[in-house]
Amino acid sequence: MKTMLYEQTHKDAQCNARTGIIHTDHGDIETPIFMPVGTKATVKTLTSEDLSTLQAQIILGNTYHLHLRPSEDLIDKAGGLHKFMQWNKPILTDSGGFQVFSLGAGKKDANEHTKLVNIDDDGVTFRSHIDGSEHRFTPEEAIRIQHKLGADIIMAFDECTPDDSSVTYATQAMERTHRWAQRCIAEHKKDSAHHGYKQFLFGIIQGGNHKALREASAKAITAMDFDGIAIGGESIGFNMEATKEILEWIGPYLPEDKPRYTMGLGFSPYDMFDAVEHGIDMFDCVAPTRMARNGNLYVHPETFNEFNVDSNSDVRKTWVSITNAQFKDDHTPLDPRLPESPINQYSRAYVHHLFKENELLGLRLATLHNVWYMLDICAKIRESIKEDSFLTFKQSWYEAL
Repeated sequence: MKTMLYEQTHKDAQCNARTGIIHTDHGDIETPIFMPVGTKATVKTLTSEDLSTLQAQIILGNTYHLHLRPSEDLIDKAGGLHKFMQWNKPILTDSGGFQVFSLGAGKKDANEHTKLVNIDDDGVTFRSHIDGSEHRFTPEEAIRIQHKLGADIIMAFDECTPDDSSVTYATQAMERTHRWAQRCIAEHKKDSAHHGYKQFLFGIIQGGNHKALREASAKAITAMDFDGIAIGGESIGFNMEATKEILEWIGPYLPEDKPRYTMGLGFSPYDMFDAVEHGIDMFDCVAPTRMARNGNLYVHPETFNEFNVDSNSDVRKTWVSITNAQFKDDHTPLDPRLPESPINQYSRAYVHHLFKENELLGLRLATLHNVWYMLDICAKIRESIKEDSFLTFKQSWYEAL
């Protein structure tokens, strides 16, 4: 059973980018790493064998969704998520805090709580988005659920801070998150090897877009007995300018001997470059697979610039919509600059046809490509850090915009 979670293997001589190894009983994880999201015990359209072939090192499960269906008790009886979904590599589960928050996003009462969610000092009562049934998460219950799910890395239960939260609300949410963090640690120590292997617990820094609060939260969370440190809140990954600012604020407080995780970051490869430069080791995002199912496929930025693209488009955009008419008669591979893509043998015209005919193979091919793309960039990032050339590698991507 593993007792030491993380070891740093190299730090770039020119910035805070670093490589490391996260040790778990289901295998080692080389960082920095993008983690594909398997919300309901599946990365949509892909098998566990596919993920292994793509060299995914760790995937995510979603505590909120798995609690509702099929339930943590059913998965527990199966021997945990690894056996349930036939995935023998590491898994991370969130605590459900963000999903509970997002149930009623934009529908707030006078206390800035959502109408479908009732938050009190002991926990959260919410209604299922499936059937309206009432459920309750406390810090202890969130940990017990994750113990049964059996992920190698589990998350403390927190109150996710909205992007536009006031200082008053952000302070209340942060302080509640800190109290819940202590309760999560106490509960975790009761059963930290539920399925016979070690489960590691991460704490989550909150504080909204307020410097003093983020610094206070960083100090509080890093002082607790957590195995790793996550940075949460709606801003992270959603508002990259705010994300970079927050990482600047809390950077001096992040311990060198623990992994660092920006939750929900990875919409664009440029987001990962910015996170890594600030010393982040782990990131996840549903965007690559969700975009794939909508026909948006990542390409090299130089390839992207060869298409007739609106000059006012997002400067961090590096994907094309394969459903566009320009690809109907295009019999070249998706991206000649990416010959190692698992779908390189198929033409743009063929993938275009699959999407136009609503063929399921189109969703699968696009997802294979997008997941491979993010993992491949991470592999190249790791190599550049080892060579003390991360900033040069990053600049080559920005120059190609």
